[in-house]
Amino acid sequence: MIEWLAIAYWVALFVFTAASLVLAALSWMTRSLWLIAAAAAALTVGLIVAALPGPGSVPILAVLISVLGVGLGVVGGAPAATATLRLATQNSVPNGVHGGILIESERREVLRGGLTIGLLERLAIVTTIIAGMPAALAVIVAVKGVGRFSELEAPEARERFIIGTFASLIWAGACGALVVLALN
Repeated sequence: MIEWLAIAYWVALFVFTAASLVLAALSWMTRSLWLIAAAAAALTVGLIVAALPGPGSVPILAVLISVLGVGLGVVGGAPAATATLRLATQNSVPNGVHGGILIESERREVLRGGLTIGLLERLAIVTTIIAGMPAALAVIVAVKGVGRFSELEAPEARERFIIGTFASLIWAGACGALVVLALN
């Protein structure tokens, strides 16, 4: 009986984590709010499963869940941040040619390169959580803030930066927590 519970635990964890990753990737391609909401729901269920008393770590399954969790943290954060920004700003801030936002009063584009920075930020967040070094999160956030400081004088840029950063941090943190919970 115990073996079946262990198998059910790992299968459920794999299914919900993989489903969240697939839904997040599809959301990235389609920009669908419904798909990222479904990905977030699958991630939430995966977190609940991971928080249950587990049967112990099996090396190959631990590696698989770790890879899925890191992938989900990196990939899923982009559509999660984008969806959060869309909902928060109701698309009131126009996007620039290079992926930044346009500051109408100054006729310039700021916060360019956000996608690349976000991918690297989420990779750093998930891996530091998995490695058990949560203090490094402060360094990651500080580096991002210092790097963007000169672009944050306009209120719309500050608002978008804060919302996007928090959405990205929360998503990546949840994915890192899923892996840590599953492996303990």
